[in-house]
Amino acid sequence: MNLDRWVGTWLQLRGKMKERWGTLIRDPLAIDAGARDQLLGRIQQQRGTSKEEADRQLTDFMKRNRDWSDLSGQ
Repeated sequence: MNLDRWVGTWLQLRGKMKERWGTLIRDPLAIDAGARDQLLGRIQQQRGTSKEEADRQLTDFMKRNRDWSDLSGQ
């Protein structure tokens, strides 16, 4: 297992802890940050990329699919 995959596993754990802490203190921003960290960790673990590359990939995906749930444009 290379270092990037191990760091991805760590990011998932850290994100899960952030998300639970946000739930405990009822902070939606902390919950969202934890969910994002978990997703970044999953991307990094599965693809074996650096943290910066995983963040870039997720940001690009979010920009391309910004209004995927906007049903008013139909």
